[in-house]
Amino acid sequence: MNWKKITTGFAAMMLGTALTFGTAVEAVSAPAMRYFMQQPGVQGSTTPYGNNKKAGHYVQAGDAKIYYEVYGKGKPLFVFHGGGVGTPYEMGQLIDKLQQDYQVIAVSTRGHGRSEIGHSPLTYEQKAEDMLAVMKKITNEPAVLLGFSDGAYTAYKVASMYPERVDRVVAIGAGTLKPGFFSGEMKVADLAKIDAAFIEQQKKIMPEPERYQEFCDYYMAFWSKMEVGEDFLKTIHCPVLLIAGDEDDHAPMVTMVEAEQYIPNASLCIVPKAWHSAFNDNFPVTWAAMQGFLQADRSKLTGSKKVAYNNRR
Repeated sequence: MNWKKITTGFAAMMLGTALTFGTAVEAVSAPAMRYFMQQPGVQGSTTPYGNNKKAGHYVQAGDAKIYYEVYGKGKPLFVFHGGGVGTPYEMGQLIDKLQQDYQVIAVSTRGHGRSEIGHSPLTYEQKAEDMLAVMKKITNEPAVLLGFSDGAYTAYKVASMYPERVDRVVAIGAGTLKPGFFSGEMKVADLAKIDAAFIEQQKKIMPEPERYQEFCDYYMAFWSKMEVGEDFLKTIHCPVLLIAGDEDDHAPMVTMVEAEQYIPNASLCIVPKAWHSAFNDNFPVTWAAMQGFLQADRSKLTGSKKVAYNNRR
C-alpha cells in the first residue's frame, strides 16, 4: 500500500462520509486547529487540542520531551492519536465527550505537534516508554488507553509490556499487520499539496520544524517494517474493544477480525459506512460502543466468545 495513493484518496472519502452522516454543517469560522484533510464546513472541536498551552505539559522521555494536555476530572484516560499526519485534534469529538466523566490526557506522540523528535530510531518499544513516562506523571493506578491507528498499536505495546499499568484499551483502526503493507515515501512537500494549511499549522508548533522531512523519513522506515501478528497480540490480556470502519483501507476489516480472534479478552465493533477514522465518519455508533465498554465493571469485560470458522489453514 503506497502512502501517496492513500492520502490523495482521503479527501473524497472524508467528504463522502461527512455528507452521508450529516457531519457537514453550515460553514463555521475557522477553528484554532485543524486535522489533516478536514473538509470545509465540517465542524471540529472548539478546543485546540494539541496546541492548548493552558492545558499543556511536558515530560522527558529518553532523548525527547513529550507534550501532553490534561482535561476534566475522574479516572485517567490516555488518548493516543494517529501517526504521520496525526494530531490530538483529530480526536476532538471524543475528547469533548470523554472529559465530562474522565481525566483525559491527550498525548502528542514523539515527532508530532509539540513533542520533540529525538535522535534514536523509532520503535514501538520506544513509543511505549514515551507513553509510560507520561502515565507515571499522572497516576500510579491502572489507566484506560484509547488509541487510533498508530496510537492504538502503541496502546497494545504498553498493555503488553506493562500490564499492571493498563485497565482496558479501546483500539480504533489497528488490526494485524504484515511488513510492507505501508510502503513508499512520505514527503512534506506532497503533504503540503494535499493540505497546505495543516502542514503550515504543524510547522508553527513543532519544536524543530526544520527536521519535519527527517522525521517523515524515520517514520516510514519504521512503519514499513511493522509486523503485528498472533504471537504478539496473544500477550495482551486486559479487556480490549476493537473498533473498525467497514471501509477502512489502512486496517482492513479482515485484519481487525483476526486481531479480535488473537487478543484473549477482546470484542469487536464494526462501524458501518466508515473509513479509518470511524469516530469522525460515524460518531454515534463509535461513541455508543465505547460508552458501554468504558462504563462496564472490569470483571464483566470477558471479551467475545472465540467462534471457530472455516479458515484457510
